[in-house]
Amino acid sequence: MAPRGIAIPDLRERLFDAAERVVARDGAAALTSRAITEEAGCAKGVLHTRFAGLDEFVAELVLDRFARIARLAGELPARAGTATVADNLDAVAETVLSLDSGVVGLAVTRPVAARRVRESWQAGAPGFGVVQRAIGDYLRDERQLGRVGEEVDPESVALALVGTLHHLLMTGWEGAPDPRESVGRLVRALVRES
Repeated sequence: MAPRGIAIPDLRERLFDAAERVVARDGAAALTSRAITEEAGCAKGVLHTRFAGLDEFVAELVLDRFARIARLAGELPARAGTATVADNLDAVAETVLSLDSGVVGLAVTRPVAARRVRESWQAGAPGFGVVQRAIGDYLRDERQLGRVGEEVDPESVALALVGTLHHLLMTGWEGAPDPRESVGRLVRALVRES
């Protein structure tokens, strides 16, 4: 634990990582300010010095993780013409599914956090919309390269894939089958490579 008054480098990320570990280990119900700061090795009140409360913290955690996912998905159009279309879409799907469903579920079960996340997305914060646009742009580029058929509608495929990923994140639970195989089958059904 850092001495009082000494700045902790990367405190925000340290708290976010600690929260993810608490949720993964003990479930969403165990996520408290105290559990997070204990896991992070910080003083009890440090979370409240950086955030207006646990709801704001949860919203910021979810927004941060979606921003990270959106950055990675934004790189997808640059991959046009490399690997296979299905492999590239599988990689984006796996990145989205790497979000801890327990953490994402927190933002749904905590009304104040849910409202903050929704308002942030409506104001332009990166979320599922960025991922959907990146997939659509990528598929248009692949169609121009002749790697997917003209009958493939990039926007519809992007919506179907992102909707599926959203569903899997929102309904994921411990002990559920790994969704990657199902997502891979969906990708191959939606995108017929030339």
